[in-house]
This record gives sequence, structure tokens and C-alpha cells, in this order.
Amino acid sequence: MTPTPWLVAVTAVAVISDAMLLPFYPQFFDARFGVTDPSHIGAYLAMSCLVVLVALPAWARLARRVGTLPLLLVTQLVAGGLSLACAVVTSLPWFWGLSLAMLVAKASYLLVYPYLMHFEPQDRHATLIGTLSVVVHAGGILGAMVGGLVLEHWAAAQVFRVMALGDALQVAVCAWLIRRGRAPHAAPATERGPASSGAILRLGLVMLLFYFSAYLARPFFARYWELASGLSGEVLAGAVFAIPGAVAVALLAIDLLARRPAGQAILLPLAIGLVGLLLQASGEVAAILAGRVLFGWALFRITVRLELRLFQLSTPDRYASDFSKVHVFQGLGVLVASWGAGRLVEAFGLTAPFLVAATGLALCALAYRRLLAGAETRPAASSDSVSART
Repeated sequence: MTPTPWLVAVTAVAVISDAMLLPFYPQFFDARFGVTDPSHIGAYLAMSCLVVLVALPAWARLARRVGTLPLLLVTQLVAGGLSLACAVVTSLPWFWGLSLAMLVAKASYLLVYPYLMHFEPQDRHATLIGTLSVVVHAGGILGAMVGGLVLEHWAAAQVFRVMALGDALQVAVCAWLIRRGRAPHAAPATERGPASSGAILRLGLVMLLFYFSAYLARPFFARYWELASGLSGEVLAGAVFAIPGAVAVALLAIDLLARRPAGQAILLPLAIGLVGLLLQASGEVAAILAGRVLFGWALFRITVRLELRLFQLSTPDRYASDFSKVHVFQGLGVLVASWGAGRLVEAFGLTAPFLVAATGLALCALAYRRLLAGAETRPAASSDSVSART
């Protein structure tokens, strides 16, 4: 058995841990520290994105010296200790410092993605991209459900103890792979032309707009749902928040069974995502649910197709470097969204993030047509590979 499923499992556990508080930060800060200011919550989320953005290149450089798995073993062990510290700290400034340090340590798990792409054969890239995308969405489902369950039935601090358990599982998997010598070896290099740095940067700009739009409505969605529906309870809010993830899992299952050919279109999914956001902004329960489904469909299609485009434009020896470049743009999009969400809600109310995100998707479509519609790509996978690449 190859180590790839184990490394995907490491990513899944990390994503679940990251997603546990994502829809519930307003409730968490209120219950734990009595903070209800949306700007404070937005500033915390923006700083969380920033520290991950800064930490990843440093971890990438260190991984070249010590190896990815040994690095993950140490950093996730540190992250687990910091998670336990976050569970007991009662000072808000100390919580900021400890939790941001925890996120710095956790950021190293992002290296698993280019690590796997470099060592997997190219005819499996599309399948792996689709699988990892579903891992992110499914992790969002489980994370939101577990986070809502913990907040509804236990103290808010218990979330960080559950996170520490996830870190322990990651440490155990990495230690087992290292001990068994199961780290993957490089696949044979193939003849491909040089990567276009300009195309990678243009793709990064498109991803910045897309990730900004995808994340803008997340931080306050649970509160928006409770007010719009009149239904209280973190578990139900977490379930509605996780609808896009459930749609992604269903799409991957359908594509695998149908062996559907690869898709490349971006503009149609962007348009459908825009409609989904506008439906959610209506405030009607049925429209919100329909909007979550449409938005989830678009989110999965766009994410996989843009990331497949990255590895089509790049070359195996530049995967890690080009991934880091694009991740900077993705992180900037999430950072601006996290900071802007609190400001928008404070100034214009809970509906504003959906409307601004819809505008962002329209700008993303325009940027794609101007910057990437004619960009040259290279074949990344054989035509008969499993069609999780959609």
C-alpha cells in the first residue's frame, strides 16, 4: 500500500481541526471572552491568515533540509501543545498569542499538497487534485459539525482539546510512515517545456479574487442563518454551513462513477456561484438553502479546475515553488476577506458579505477572460484518467 492515503488522511485531520471554529468565531469569542465586536473578530481572522501566509515559505525552506515528514512530526507536536494551552488560557491577549503561534505550527501541513503532487505520477494528478479538494470540503463538513456539537453541549474551550487530539493523530501517522520507511520516492521526470512565471502570477491574481469571494461570507454565516431562519442551535447552523462541502463530496462520487471527462470551463461555474450568493443574500430560508447548493457546486468545480490549471502550467521541479507563489495569492484573498467581513458586517449588516462576494466573482470572471483565457497549458494527465479533475 502506498503512503498517499495516509498523507491524505493527515491533510483531512488538519482540515477538520481548522474548520471547527470557522463558522462559529463570533459565538466563540462571545462565550469565552465576552467579545462581540465584529471588527475584532475580523481582525483576528485576518491575522490568522497572515501568520499562515508568512509561515508557509519558511516551513518550505526548512523542509528541503530536514524532510517534509520529519518537519510535520515536530510542528504538529508543537501545535498540539499550543492547542492545549489555548484551552486553559483566560486572558484575551494571551489567547491571541498562543492561538496564532499554534496556527504557525499547523501551517506546515500545507506542504503535503505539493509533496504529493511532486511524487505522484502525472496521470494521477487530476484524481489527486479532486480527492484533496473533496478532503477540504468534507473536512469542512465534519469540522463544522464537530465544532457546533462541542459549542452547543460543552464549554467553548473544549474545541481546542479536540484540535489537540487531531494533532496527536497527525503525529502518530507521520511517525509510523517514517519508522516504516514509507515516504514516497520521486516519480521519473518527464520532458516538459519551462513553466511560464507570468502565467503563474496571472493565475494567482485570478485565485486571489476567487478565494476572496469564496471566504468573505463564511465568518458570520452561522449568525446570519440563525437570524434569517429564526432557528437557533450551533449544530443546525453548522449543517447548513457545510452544505457546499456535501455537494462537493456528491460531485466527486458522481464523477468517479460516470468517469466523466475533464472539464476546463471556469466562467459558467463562476456565474452559477454568483447566483448562489445572491440567493443566500435574499434572507429567505428556501433561497438560502438553494444558494448553498449552487454555491457548493460552483466552489468545487472552480477550485479543482484552477488548481489543475496550476499544475498544467508548472513543471515537476517547480511544483513546490509555483504552489507557494499561488498560495500567497490565495492567502491574501482569504486575509482580505477575513478582515473585510467584520468591517462589512459592522457597517452594512450581515447581508453585505454575500453581495460583495458576488461582485468579487464577477470581477474574477472578467480577470480570467483578460488574463488567462488564452494562456497556454500543458497536458497534465492522460485522457483516460479518473475524472475527479472536474
